[in-house]
Amino acid sequence: MSNSHTVRRRTVLRYAGAGAVSAVLAGCVGEEDEEPEGDDGEETDDTVEEEEEESDDEGITIVQDAIGTTLDPHAHREAVTTRTLSQTYEGLIRRDRDAEIVPVLATEYERIDDETVRFEIREGVEFHDGSELSPEDVAYSVRRIVDPDVGIASPQADQISGVVDAEVTDDGAVDVLMDTVNPAVFSLFAAYMTVMNEEWVESRDADDVATDMNGTGPYRIVEYEEDVELSLERFEGYWDDEPEVQAVTFQGQPESSTRYSALQAGEADFITDLHPDDAPSIEDEDDRRVDSSPATRIVFIAMRYDVEPFDSVEFRQAMNYAIDLDAIIESVLSGFGEPTSQPSMEGFFGFNEGIEPYPYDPDRAAELVAESGYTDVDLELHTPIGDVFGDVEVAQAVAGYIDDLEEVSCEVQQREFSSLVDELLDGEIETSPEMYLISWGNATFETSAIAMPPLASTGSLTSFSDEEIDELFTEAEAEADLDAREELYFEINERLHELAPWIFLHQHYNIYGIDERIEWEPRIDEQIYVREMGLR
Repeated sequence: MSNSHTVRRRTVLRYAGAGAVSAVLAGCVGEEDEEPEGDDGEETDDTVEEEEEESDDEGITIVQDAIGTTLDPHAHREAVTTRTLSQTYEGLIRRDRDAEIVPVLATEYERIDDETVRFEIREGVEFHDGSELSPEDVAYSVRRIVDPDVGIASPQADQISGVVDAEVTDDGAVDVLMDTVNPAVFSLFAAYMTVMNEEWVESRDADDVATDMNGTGPYRIVEYEEDVELSLERFEGYWDDEPEVQAVTFQGQPESSTRYSALQAGEADFITDLHPDDAPSIEDEDDRRVDSSPATRIVFIAMRYDVEPFDSVEFRQAMNYAIDLDAIIESVLSGFGEPTSQPSMEGFFGFNEGIEPYPYDPDRAAELVAESGYTDVDLELHTPIGDVFGDVEVAQAVAGYIDDLEEVSCEVQQREFSSLVDELLDGEIETSPEMYLISWGNATFETSAIAMPPLASTGSLTSFSDEEIDELFTEAEAEADLDAREELYFEINERLHELAPWIFLHQHYNIYGIDERIEWEPRIDEQIYVREMGLR
C-alpha cells in the first residue's frame, strides 16, 4: 500500500507498535500452577473460579458500526455485512494475509478458454444442516448472483462482471461462463461469490433466507435479532482446521463513542472503526490495545454529473482545489488516512503512480468557479452517520472550505447510512443526492472493481457518465493481454482525475480496539475472520 507522509506514518506506527509490544508481554506470562483438590476430593472455590474464567475465554463479542443489513450473502453490497457473514458462508477461493489467492471450497481452478474458467469442487464438505456440498450448489450460487430469474436481483452482479452462467461438467467440476475475456475473474471470485445450498434456499422465502444461515464455514448461527445481535457457535463438522474461539457474538452500534465505551466496560472484546481521538487512552491501558491498517477502501464525495452546477468539469475541479485534504487528514483523522488522486489505490492493478492529488489552491478554485459560469451557488452535502470513522467531521470540514469560496456556500445534511445506501443502490441516478460523501472499497485489488460501479454509466451506484470512459472500460475488460489492459487503466485513471467526478478524499484506515486476550493481526482487505483469532 501507499507510503505515508512522515507525520502520518509515525502516528500509525506508534499505535500499531504499542499493541504489538503489549501482545509480546502478555505472551510471556507463564501458566499458573494447578490448585489442589479439597480433602474430600471436590474442587476448591479457586478451581471453580479458574474454570469460570476459562469458560469466559471461550467466546468473544465483536461490536461493529452495524451487524449488517441481511443474512443473505447474495443480497447486499456492504463491507460490514460481508465481515459478519464470512464467519458462516464461504466462497470457492479467497485471499490470504499476503493477498495471495488460495483455494477454499474449490481445490483447483483454471482458465479453459477466453470465456470459460473451471473450478474443481472440494469433496466431503458439509453445510450446517448436514447436507453435503455439491457442484450443483456452486453452479446455482453463481446463477443466483448473475441471473435475476433464479431468485433475486442480486446487487452483486457487477462485482463478478462478465459472468453470465455456470454449469456442472460430466466430471463434477463447475464451468463458469463469461461473455468477455474477463482477465480479472479469479480476483473477483476471491473477493465475492459465496456458495449457498440450493435446496435450502429454494425451500424458503426471501425473508427466511435473510434471517437464517446455512453455510459451510467454521461458525453456525445460534440466534439472530435483526439490527441488534447475531450469535454464532463453532461448527463441529467444519471441513478445515477447527478455530480456537468457540463462540462469537456480533453487535451493531453506529456511534463510535458507544463502541469505545463497550470496550472500556468489558462488554466488548473487539470493536471496529475506533475513533482516532480515543486511541491514545486505550494505548495507556495494559489489558487493551489499538491495531490499525490501511484498508482497500476509499472515501470520496460524488457530484452528480447530470445536475447543475456539477455538469461543469471546471466546477467539479474547483471543488477539489478548494479543500486542504492534507489538513483534513491530519486534523480530523489524526493522520489515519492517505490522500487519493484517482478511483484506485496503490497496489491495485491499474493504479497510476504518475497522478498526484489535487493541491490546495483556493485561488485556482475561485478562477474555475468563475470559468464554469455558476455563481451564487448553494450546495447541500449529504453524509452518512457511521459509515466510516470521521465521515461527518470530514464532510463538515469539506463544507467549511467550500464555504470560504466567495461564490459558493455549502451545508451538511447528515443521513442514516441505510437510508442513503438505499438511494444509491436502487439503480436510478435521479434518486441519489446531488452531492454526497460515501466510502467504497473491495478486496479484488483491481481498479476495474472499484472504479466501474460508481463511475461507469451502467454502474450499480454511478453518479457519472462519460462516453470515452465507458469505451475505455469496455476495451479494458475485453483485453486479455495484462500489460495492455494495465495501460488502459492508467489512461482511465488519468482521465477520471481530469474530469473530477468526485472530490477525491482519502484511503480509509481501519482502527480496532482489542482486548489483549485476543491474538489477531489486521488484514488489508478489511476482513475479520474469527477463525484466525487465538486466545491467551
